[in-house]
Amino acid sequence: MDVFDGNSSEHANLPRNMIENSMFEEEPDVVDLAKDSAAFPTFPALDPDEVAYEPCSSRLLVRGLGENDMDEDEEDCESSARLLGMSFMNRSSAHRSTSSPFSRQSPPRTCSRPSARTMVVCVLFLVIVASMTMVLYFLPGCNFTRTGCRKPNKTTPIESIYPLSTNGELFPWAQLRLPLSIRPLSYDLTLNPDLDNMTFTGRIVINMAVLHNRKCIVLHGSNLNITKATFKLGDGQVHDVTVLEFKPKQQLAVKFSEELKAGQHCVLTLDYSAKLSHTYDGFYNSSYSDKDGNKRVLAATQFEPLSARKAFPCFDEPAFKATFLIKIIRKPNYMALSNMPKANSTPLHNGLVQDEFEKTSVNMSTYLLAFIVANFTSNSKNVSETVVSVYSVPEKKEHTYYALDTASKLLKFYNEFFEIDYPLKKLGDYTHTPACLTQFICSFSLHIAICSLYLLSDLVAIPDFLAGAMENWGLITFRETTLLVGKQSSPLEKQVVASVIAHELAHQWFGNLVTMRWWNDLWLNEGFATYMQYMSLQTVLPKLDIGNLFLAVRFRALDKDALNSSHAVSTEVNTAEQVEEMFDSVSYEKGASILLMLNTSLPGDQQFRKGIIQYLKQFSGSNTDTDDLWNSLTQVEVSTQHQNISEMMSSWTSQKGFPLVTISRKGDQVNLTQEHFLLTTDNATHTSSLWNIPVTYVNDSCSLAPECRQVFTLNTKSGTFKLPESVKWLKLNYRNTGFYIVHYGDEGWAALKDALSKNISVLTNDDRASLIHNIFALSRLGRVSFDQVLNVLKCMSKETETSPVTEALLQLNRIYGLLDKRQETNIVSRMKKYILAHFGSLMNKQTWEEEDSVSKQELRSALLQTACSLAEENCTQQAKSLFKTYVESNGTFRIPGDLQQVVFTVAAQSDEDWSTLLSMYHYVTYDAEKRKMLQGLASTQDTRRLVWILNTGLKGDHIQTQELPLVISTVCNGFAGYLFAWDFIQENWDRLIEKFPVGSFAIQSIIKSATSQFSTQAHLDQVQAFFFSLKERGSQMRSVQEALETIRLNQRWMDRNLSTLRNWL
Repeated sequence: MDVFDGNSSEHANLPRNMIENSMFEEEPDVVDLAKDSAAFPTFPALDPDEVAYEPCSSRLLVRGLGENDMDEDEEDCESSARLLGMSFMNRSSAHRSTSSPFSRQSPPRTCSRPSARTMVVCVLFLVIVASMTMVLYFLPGCNFTRTGCRKPNKTTPIESIYPLSTNGELFPWAQLRLPLSIRPLSYDLTLNPDLDNMTFTGRIVINMAVLHNRKCIVLHGSNLNITKATFKLGDGQVHDVTVLEFKPKQQLAVKFSEELKAGQHCVLTLDYSAKLSHTYDGFYNSSYSDKDGNKRVLAATQFEPLSARKAFPCFDEPAFKATFLIKIIRKPNYMALSNMPKANSTPLHNGLVQDEFEKTSVNMSTYLLAFIVANFTSNSKNVSETVVSVYSVPEKKEHTYYALDTASKLLKFYNEFFEIDYPLKKLGDYTHTPACLTQFICSFSLHIAICSLYLLSDLVAIPDFLAGAMENWGLITFRETTLLVGKQSSPLEKQVVASVIAHELAHQWFGNLVTMRWWNDLWLNEGFATYMQYMSLQTVLPKLDIGNLFLAVRFRALDKDALNSSHAVSTEVNTAEQVEEMFDSVSYEKGASILLMLNTSLPGDQQFRKGIIQYLKQFSGSNTDTDDLWNSLTQVEVSTQHQNISEMMSSWTSQKGFPLVTISRKGDQVNLTQEHFLLTTDNATHTSSLWNIPVTYVNDSCSLAPECRQVFTLNTKSGTFKLPESVKWLKLNYRNTGFYIVHYGDEGWAALKDALSKNISVLTNDDRASLIHNIFALSRLGRVSFDQVLNVLKCMSKETETSPVTEALLQLNRIYGLLDKRQETNIVSRMKKYILAHFGSLMNKQTWEEEDSVSKQELRSALLQTACSLAEENCTQQAKSLFKTYVESNGTFRIPGDLQQVVFTVAAQSDEDWSTLLSMYHYVTYDAEKRKMLQGLASTQDTRRLVWILNTGLKGDHIQTQELPLVISTVCNGFAGYLFAWDFIQENWDRLIEKFPVGSFAIQSIIKSATSQFSTQAHLDQVQAFFFSLKERGSQMRSVQEALETIRLNQRWMDRNLSTLRNWL
């Protein structure tokens, strides 16, 4: 899915934020005797469902205690006592307060040492008291088992104590992940949404197979009112059953008096009712205003990662794949869409219509199911026996053509590249397909379409949608800004749309056809889709020049992964909050980066492709983990050089961070060493981190062409290779295709600076940008002084290419922002003069007219945004003039898309123009332009307006709440707004986590925006105190640890470099 919906610039990487309110409670202490088999060697093997354990309630859980060889008539008092003693000690130690209200007094020095006999008596007395206490604590009702103090038997382990369900009964499961004993085979779901009252009713029929003997069925359900439940085992009678609910883990259960036997089949039918969600997850309601200003309502779904359970009871985990048959009851003036095409429509006696969709032709995970009830229109196109349709609200139908054309080209590319045709086969109704396509598909009899087996892919623009997009199989949903573009849209705006479409279509293979087994390997979905989005566009739409964007997002992934608060690509995920937090730049951009590094390091140009084709074919329709991917790539050999991919790549996915490679030369010897590039060493886990690094390099004899690249594998702490002494300089990490940073030492940096001063084109654009990124990162690490940073920039004073310039501007603007927020007025003024002096001539060369080149648009946008933010007079006057022309033209003049944000931001600094911009924002229909207007409005330095726009974004009336993270980010960029935004977040935290789940990408973005520019101890203390006070409402989020670490790093950098900046500037 594309969680990252984009940020304040057109360069925003496009991932996604998933949606699901999570509930948490304190983890209990656990004595997991099942895992210590050596201690109890005679115990039988545990049921597969009992081996994995995750506690749920604060009650003591004892699991895995099996029977022993004692006679049935004997009570295992000794074992029970041992068990209780161990449990009690565990519980006591874990809950012991770290501080005591009592002061321990030193014993008088005159006291004599007690005798040995006295000591023995005291110890025995304490043991007796402790034993009686434990008996009194644990024995009443013997409620540490479900049936009291029974005797152990020869076949069944003692059962755990489980939490209480909502009706007071024991709930038969205590883990986050569901038991593996029952597997769903198919779902038959009927939904009846009431868009007038924002409610819906449903009936779900779940066919299941029993894999292991079990006395209960456990599945997911959240905020559903179960009105009736029936159960049928095999060919037996249907009978009513009671459904238990455990809300903290959003689980439902049905218990049985007799075990379900392995090999049996059963059917569970549940009738229920619920409210349509008012957030952005589950089955939620949305609205928009049509061209006449009338409010239109619709209902749509967003299930990834944990929200299918909010729409219907289900086994809501990726590994529980099944087929789905969907029926939706609607009013005649609405239409319904789902993953499969409509099979038939049946008028009902109450004037409603029931649409039945074809049963899915493949097994799929619950998070990929989707349905929409709305009034949309579409454009369609046939591509290699696949009908591609793009849906939108009627007023924006004309904005769907670019998406339709782009999706068609990408679908054809993926079909050929993967050697697997678009996987979801659809047999159904094409009555909405244009006549020119219908003749290829169907023959009609009356109103019923009789069709051949065909493939369909629907892309739908949702007016109110939090994520950037979602890869639901056959029904991909998007924000309007990531799917719809007008005929006059700039190439940069088209690049955004094409990137998201490429990402989501890649998911139809990576994620849908082959799915990660659990969320710890989310990168298998998102890293691959991110890599393929850039790789495919470089081939299919080369004019979009996607390479600059891919390079920029790799730099940002390195920045995040340099933090101690980062995580491994494949990491443990044990809570709903942790599931949400997996949707970050490590899963997306780092995942894509290591795939790029792997592909470029393999011999030839086909091993990577052949390996992923084998992976897709071998695991088609299945679930996988990271090792499955590496093994598939290892098994494919296209050269005599054998490489163990699994051995090579495990170091990149199993540990967080990345290496710093340091180079030194002595004669003809080149020595490379590696270490963990870690910005924060305080409280860091010190390990001997090593990576298997394919180090690429070029030198002064050959540095530009791909053939110049040489490779050295560094898989130990240090390594050496030879190079002629006549070689003047080396540049490592050719075109930054490797996920590491390089330090050249004083001599190496001096040689590179000398070469660049003489000829800026001696290195590729990507390599020059890489040097800029690396030198700033090394400064942040403390390995080079800021003087050295400035010297590297000085040698590139003639730089005019997009990637190096935009990276330098980003780094300098970040430092400028930190200084500005600290009110270092003199340094800020001098820093402004430095930036304008260094880039001023290039800024003045930029035009304010339409520009066809994406790369030139990226460069122009970055330069002019910086110039106008620094109040450079020529820039601000041009922007004001352009805005005036735009307003007076009455819609006949359009500001170039890459300049709109600059122009609207300058306009918003004027009281009159801010009001004009606000009125235009309300009636403009083009979504990308509307979003840039919003960013302009949020950039005002008028504090009253800042408070208004923050509160309005939270309410969601005039400004959609989906845009609130963007509003907060923009407000935080300004000096007047960043403290207001931080106060707003603190005051409205509970409302924010009602809108956006704890740990979600939206919450991550909000926290980062509000805190990333703090650099003082006072702010650090304030941020730490606030988040610590939240407890289960967000204190444990990884993004909180990242925020605190970033503030400390900012503080450290300022302490080290303020004096240098004062002297230099």
